Amino acid sequence: MPAQFAPLQNDTFIRALLRQPTDYTPVWLMRQAGRYLPEYNATRKRAGSFLGLAKNPDYATEVTLQPLARFPLDAAILFSDILTVPDAMGLGLYFADGEGPKFERPLRDEAAVLALRKPEPGSLQYVFDAVTQIRTELSGRVPLIGFSGSPWTLACYMVEGGGSSDYRTVKTMLYNRPDLMHHILRTNADAVAAYLNAQIDAGAQAVMIFDSWGGALADGAYQEFSLAYMRQIVSQLQHEKNGVRVPCIVFTKGGGLWLEQIADIGADAVGLDWTMGLSRARALVGERVALQGNLDPVVLFSSSDQIRAEVGKTLQAFGQPKAGNGHVFNLGHGISQFTPPSAVEVMVETVHQVSRAMRHPG
Repeated sequence: MPAQFAPLQNDTFIRALLRQPTDYTPVWLMRQAGRYLPEYNATRKRAGSFLGLAKNPDYATEVTLQPLARFPLDAAILFSDILTVPDAMGLGLYFADGEGPKFERPLRDEAAVLALRKPEPGSLQYVFDAVTQIRTELSGRVPLIGFSGSPWTLACYMVEGGGSSDYRTVKTMLYNRPDLMHHILRTNADAVAAYLNAQIDAGAQAVMIFDSWGGALADGAYQEFSLAYMRQIVSQLQHEKNGVRVPCIVFTKGGGLWLEQIADIGADAVGLDWTMGLSRARALVGERVALQGNLDPVVLFSSSDQIRAEVGKTLQAFGQPKAGNGHVFNLGHGISQFTPPSAVEVMVETVHQVSRAMRHPG
């Protein structure tokens, strides 16, 4: 029997994504449950490892809720990792100390690529259990965001075997054997669509696709090897659950150049990094999508006054939201682990205060 959830008390984030009027600009942070919070580090230590944390619904729930106990954020985001999907495809995810994620069995040859299969049923149940548990414990305070990596971003890790500075291995496969690359991307797209739909079934009230490495692609290659597969996912998503809209956000880091094309794939909102001005972005997308972003995360290392000034500039750059437009405030990428929590407090408070004043002057 499906879980019964408390009614949503603060729907500002959802309304902004659907380009409906809001009293203020909602705010959340990419990587908001993370190493910049001492309580996260304490829980991670108890869990024994990053994967021990991510694969245990109790721990995942605990760390997802931690930032909400500190800051009046307008959304929670599931604590998980984008590499859960390739891990469930049998590539053997592990985390090397100081080196980040690695795969024991990267896709380096034709046989490995052609043997790739979608995750086995049940292999990602721990994620869906965490979604339901988090949604239950939120008791309707704010919406819960589910997420996945994009097919291209997942492929980067799956072929490189980990992170990369130049994406030489995966891009060589793209140019030399586009047939193999398309096989990986098709498999990933079907897996991601099913994964996000299962998160929605488990209780996610919005979903986001992180295309962290789309900006590493050449113009032309981006459209063929990243954007086309995100479009495919968006077309397969359930956009409504129990009569309620479930918005979808897509985010390509370094994707400002392709903003108008990204806005046309059917998502409700497009995330922007800090290299794209919000006023220009708004002019380009019109009323097609809401926008999310886009403060430079390094601003949070400056003084409180400077943080307030930069937040104000970001809000002014988007301008006064009107019906048909929507803005969700966020960083232009994930928050740095070295960020002082007090800086986040200043940022969130300023977003709420300044955006209210912009809507209700005098």
